Amino acid sequence: MSWDWQVFLNDDGSGRTYLEWMIDAWGWTLAVAGCSWVVAVVMGALMGTLRTLQDRPWLVRLATVWVELFRNIPLLVQVFLWYFVVPKIFPIFQQVPGFVLVVFALGFFTSARIAEQVRAGIQALPRGQRYAALAMGFTTAQAYRYVILPMAFRIILPPLTSESMNLLKNSAVAFAVSIAELTMFAMQAQEETSRGVEVYLAVTALYMLSAFAVNRAFAYIEKRVQIPGFIVAGGTGGAH
Repeated sequence: MSWDWQVFLNDDGSGRTYLEWMIDAWGWTLAVAGCSWVVAVVMGALMGTLRTLQDRPWLVRLATVWVELFRNIPLLVQVFLWYFVVPKIFPIFQQVPGFVLVVFALGFFTSARIAEQVRAGIQALPRGQRYAALAMGFTTAQAYRYVILPMAFRIILPPLTSESMNLLKNSAVAFAVSIAELTMFAMQAQEETSRGVEVYLAVTALYMLSAFAVNRAFAYIEKRVQIPGFIVAGGTGGAH
């Protein structure tokens, strides 16, 4: 089998090379993943926190519905629902770019998984943490913001790392609604050049590089925020 890596220097018919097209597509992949991650972490932290408020059962039920709804529907189906169904039911979404709709679909899907991690992280903390914060005069919201959630996120950093890497890989579903990210580039470039091996190997390398960067970034964060004397084992955490 002969290799032809110079295919990336060929013109794609629009005045740019396939290499430039691939770099643009990589940017869209990172944009979809990055924006979805922000949505996922914000909503995941909120819903995970609500699921631990046993003194407010209606909030627990609300958060439970959110988690069960978004984690039990396949991601690709959710993308299609946001792209094709939601704008039909709510016409205001017809003016929303497809990129934003994909971010909602991917972000909410991932938020359900992060919510469970946040809930587990909070429940892994000794109950005295919350009682001590309340005894110091903090409101429940302040106790979670300044005491409980910072500790819980330290506990869940390992599984959150894996979830963030999964989100990056799941961003490939954006091709299904014509977002010009890496997977769509690979499919179209392979059809135009008939050099599928080179194209898919290059795209695979970019996915691996991106996932490795996410892994290293979270490893650095985990090292920086580690609390002396607090050991996290198996992602469940424990104070020693």
